[in-house]
Amino acid sequence: MFKKVSTVFILGLYTVFSAQQIRPSKSSEIYREIKTLKHLPKVLYLAAHPDDENTGLLSWLINDQNVETGYLSLTRGDGGQNLLGTEQGAALGLIRTHELLEARKLDGAQQFFTRAIDFGFSKNTTDTFKQWDENSIIADVVWVIRTFRPDVIICRFPPTAAAGHGQHAASAVVAEKAFKLAGDKTAFPNQLKYVNVCQPKRILWNTFRFGNNNTTAENQLKVTVGQYDAQLGMGYGELAGLSRSLHKSQGAGTQSVAGIKTEYFSHVDGESAKSTLFDGVTKTWTKEGSADIDQSLDKIIANFNFNNPEQSLPDLLVLRKKVLALKDSDLKNDKIKSLDNIILGCVGFMGEVVTNQAEAVAGDHYNFRLNLISRAANPVVLEDVQWLNNQSENFNRKLSKDSLITIQHDIQIPSDAALTEPYWLAKPAKDAATFSVPNDTLVGLPEAESPLNVLLNLKIGSEKFQVKLPLSFKKLDPVRGDVVEALRIVPALELKFTQPLYLVKENEDLHLSLNFKINSNKQFNNGKINLLYNGERLGGGDLKSINGKDVTVDYVIPKAKLASIKSNQLQLDANFVADGVTYNKKQVLIQYPHLPSLQYFAPATVAVMKGDIQAKVKKVGYIQGAGDFIPEFLRIAGVQVDVLKDEDFYGNLDESGGNGGQNKLSQYDAIVLGVRVNNTERKLGRWMPFLWSYVKGGGNLVMQYNTNQDTTLDQLGMYNFSIANKRVTEENAAVTFLNPNHKLLNFPNKITADDFKGWVQERGAYFPDKWDAAYEPLFEMHDTGEEPLKGSTLYAKYGKGNFIYTPLAFFRQLPAGNVGAARLFFNFLSAQKN
Repeated sequence: MFKKVSTVFILGLYTVFSAQQIRPSKSSEIYREIKTLKHLPKVLYLAAHPDDENTGLLSWLINDQNVETGYLSLTRGDGGQNLLGTEQGAALGLIRTHELLEARKLDGAQQFFTRAIDFGFSKNTTDTFKQWDENSIIADVVWVIRTFRPDVIICRFPPTAAAGHGQHAASAVVAEKAFKLAGDKTAFPNQLKYVNVCQPKRILWNTFRFGNNNTTAENQLKVTVGQYDAQLGMGYGELAGLSRSLHKSQGAGTQSVAGIKTEYFSHVDGESAKSTLFDGVTKTWTKEGSADIDQSLDKIIANFNFNNPEQSLPDLLVLRKKVLALKDSDLKNDKIKSLDNIILGCVGFMGEVVTNQAEAVAGDHYNFRLNLISRAANPVVLEDVQWLNNQSENFNRKLSKDSLITIQHDIQIPSDAALTEPYWLAKPAKDAATFSVPNDTLVGLPEAESPLNVLLNLKIGSEKFQVKLPLSFKKLDPVRGDVVEALRIVPALELKFTQPLYLVKENEDLHLSLNFKINSNKQFNNGKINLLYNGERLGGGDLKSINGKDVTVDYVIPKAKLASIKSNQLQLDANFVADGVTYNKKQVLIQYPHLPSLQYFAPATVAVMKGDIQAKVKKVGYIQGAGDFIPEFLRIAGVQVDVLKDEDFYGNLDESGGNGGQNKLSQYDAIVLGVRVNNTERKLGRWMPFLWSYVKGGGNLVMQYNTNQDTTLDQLGMYNFSIANKRVTEENAAVTFLNPNHKLLNFPNKITADDFKGWVQERGAYFPDKWDAAYEPLFEMHDTGEEPLKGSTLYAKYGKGNFIYTPLAFFRQLPAGNVGAARLFFNFLSAQKN
């Protein structure tokens, strides 16, 4: 019935590399994919960060216009804040990468990135390109254009101050330059070994109304979006709200707004558009010389049966032959992936290769289950399975309709299998603003495809398919049900310090502990542990054997060794050498309910803060805000920290049910409010009067930064102050002490300009711009060429106590082991002890 085709394409999920199963789409999704296959134009949306994308427009382009659409975020959001936990930097970028992938699963867009590292807020493009290598980012954008091959590029931001952020504006700058270079054979010629040049038709700016900033105009190109889609059961604006709300670490929850709205577009370059985004884009199958493909797709769409998608299978298999016969290799390779996913969806194919263990070690053996099922009457034939290590097994077995097949197989993980981690974190960054990528062809991808796969050779009709199934871990969670995630390859031995940093005073030995986690049955005998600073061995010892899977060993670095190191802020490295193999990595495992388990490996290092760091507090109350390292830091410093709850404010109820007891706030030397507490803690409004009373009675309240978005209280202090989007982004900006004799600068630590050296990313953000005369500002600082700011720390006496509001970035400095920041923060906590 069907002519045999010799060409075989490896089928994997095209848009989301993290999927651990191949599963059939819903019939409404298959129908949308078929309609998208008919529309050849593509759109690339481009901005700077995760959550910059216009999800309403993406949802409309994909589901209404049936146009293949991608979002290119220059960065992974590494420099932002985290509302979920304490992860910062690379770990936060990994979280946001996968939040974007979860969002793309909803709206259907593809996701791309460049190698640029988000270094935090910048005020203009000049500041941005001092950090970013502009030419490197342009090359990455050109690469994405040449691989994705869009006809229309849409920028979220303009290249001007209206963008509101230097990285926003920079995204428009590099987009316009990349647009001009993508079709130039002399530009980045090394890319042409893998891809062909591509010149999009036009580049536009998607203008906006953000607050009082309105960049739209009636003479701009206008498009109506947000229409209701019966197959989705919602409008595209509602779908957009669900998609954008998956940016949970950013706190970007968005309303799902029903009803149509107008999007506006300003011309940037290329051929201008008068009525639609696709004016002059005449790419159809017929225009490409394949009218028969257009006719086939029209027939398949007209006859599609939502209750029985399998009925489309004969026509889809005929269509596959026509696509494989295309002379345009770019078009053929692109569309055959989409078509094969559609065909597998129509036969209801599901495949997975799973084991019961979440982690595996290279060289070890594990039992896996290959689960396969097809729901089609037209049989799918499993011809053979190619296991790892070049093992092949012939089956020639039909998959009976709706009957699950399970094949048990012992798989040895290749001895040279790489550790499971993001490709952009596998090597040290090229510099502070650019990730290092081991293979240029990985640029743009949200993550690399799993290298550990089982290959299935299938036959549907007379057509041959090769399906790639990644090795996976599957478990039954009592709350979530089936959980299927990537199998994570880990080292045979992991090594880490038991705490993230250490504090040691002058003339004291440094006592520290190392944890050895054994992931294999391999024996480790006659090993040697080395503790190093700048390559010099400071201490360690011999371990004849390690007994157990999880072992902790204590070590001491003598004070004489420490005294020879002049720096008061140092990094110690650890390694363990056994049988000629050096182990020096620790696992960083990130787990949140809305994401798969995420893993990367960092060197076994620890920050050490040594010197004169005085603290006069013993007991601190802490109110949880967004993710903040401060409670852990204080505990490491020997301070008791209690995270305060409702009952701590109201006291114990007496027998009559009244508030006859006393609240416990008066026992604390200081109370600290976590970062963005006014944006995250909805009980703060009823707690604040108790906190004011605590201060008035002689307490010490230290409040860290808040923003003006989604606030609980309008007034945070005992006296009024207003927060503005004022910040100092230059981490080495000069700091002027407005009153050097102020007690907060002299007790228990004498604060000098040296204490502001070595800060990371920024001085602080969201400084107050107006405040009551009762407040005394402590510092003056500013970015280059800007007006001085005095709102980085405000102090007020209230009753017998003290109130301190400080938007200085302690939440970044303390995890980085900055001694000066620690000394200043302890001064704030010790204010009532002076």
